[in-house]
Amino acid sequence: MATLADPSVALTDGLASALERVAAIHPECDLGNPGTPSATVAVLRQRYGALDYLVLADSPVVLEGTSGDHTVITDLRVDEVLPELRAEVERHETHTLGHREALQRLVLAQRLVRNTPDGYWVAGANPEAARHCVTGTAKISNVRSAAVMSDGVSRLVTEYKMATWEQVFTTLRIEGPSGLIREVRKTEATDPTGRRWPRYKSGDDATVAYCCW
Repeated sequence: MATLADPSVALTDGLASALERVAAIHPECDLGNPGTPSATVAVLRQRYGALDYLVLADSPVVLEGTSGDHTVITDLRVDEVLPELRAEVERHETHTLGHREALQRLVLAQRLVRNTPDGYWVAGANPEAARHCVTGTAKISNVRSAAVMSDGVSRLVTEYKMATWEQVFTTLRIEGPSGLIREVRKTEATDPTGRRWPRYKSGDDATVAYCCW
């Protein structure tokens, strides 16, 4: 955040610097291990009448235009790798032995292709990941509001298909992020074992930042 406070610094350069600095304060750790902690990244920055955005992996930035349209910036490369193992996980209900075993096989296989040209990219110990983000800029005059969220929230639209982006932004305006997260949890509670919506776990981390102008 400190690096990106300088509007002349590109978002990719700021992220690369952050990853490098975090890795440097953990010299005792085996940061080359495929199981090294990693995370998705979604950034929105206001700068001189513009909005810069950066997305790495599947936590999206969604822009609501002044005309009511919605632009979704996301990175779904993780969905393109290991489709057979993903399908095996989804064949099982959550909280079952078969689901746990299939998920473990998928996670172990994902680690081998994570942050490689043949796989997908997330923020980990290697600053090179910052060079593989989805980035861009929008005129702030064309944007009414924006939401930065984890995929544990966006799935209400993308996977569960229980809301449109228009409905999501209406909820955000009226009830705020907490209201939207309640809606996600209420929806997931109707399908606790993943019969209707096959998934890795009953509910994923849900975080939202809502910005309006």
